[in-house]
Amino acid sequence: MDFALIFNRMIRAAKLDVAFYNEVEADTSLNQEALMVVIITAVASGVGSFIGGILLGQGIGGALIGLVFGIVMGIVGYYIWAYLTQFIGTRLFQGTGDVGELLRTLGYATAPQILGIFALIPCAGSLVALVGALWSLVAGVVAVREALDLDTGKAVLTVVVGWLVVFVITAIIGGALGLGAAGLGALTETMG
Repeated sequence: MDFALIFNRMIRAAKLDVAFYNEVEADTSLNQEALMVVIITAVASGVGSFIGGILLGQGIGGALIGLVFGIVMGIVGYYIWAYLTQFIGTRLFQGTGDVGELLRTLGYATAPQILGIFALIPCAGSLVALVGALWSLVAGVVAVREALDLDTGKAVLTVVVGWLVVFVITAIIGGALGLGAAGLGALTETMG
């Protein structure tokens, strides 16, 4: 895999290049590469959260759970978001497109989330990561609009509904793991 080419495409995706999203939509050879973008951004965000967690005194156990959770949910959330978006966009808004087109375009739309690496910086890092997440949401609108051939309003509604469902699922799982991480942190402190 040519990582220079992947990063070049990530930059085009982050620039909200409509022509790029149309190219990706049509190019089935980019399936693995789109997944690689998701993995790169999930790992970057996970590492940022891990280091940030350690710096904020969460302990190694809590920070490690945050790292693994961030990476796994980044990848799982990508698939849920793509399938859900395809369902919403085609059923509710009569969009045309298949899941593969959404997996490719939404995979690249995650590119701005690479800013999650800056979560390791206390205070400001979380804001930079939030900017990356919101930027990725805007890129998701462009991706969905192009992949499903929707107007911008319908693409926004499709993305927001899908994103909210993924957010709720992530929050529920994260809450459950957060309690586990707190327990693990307390356990490791009493043992050390």
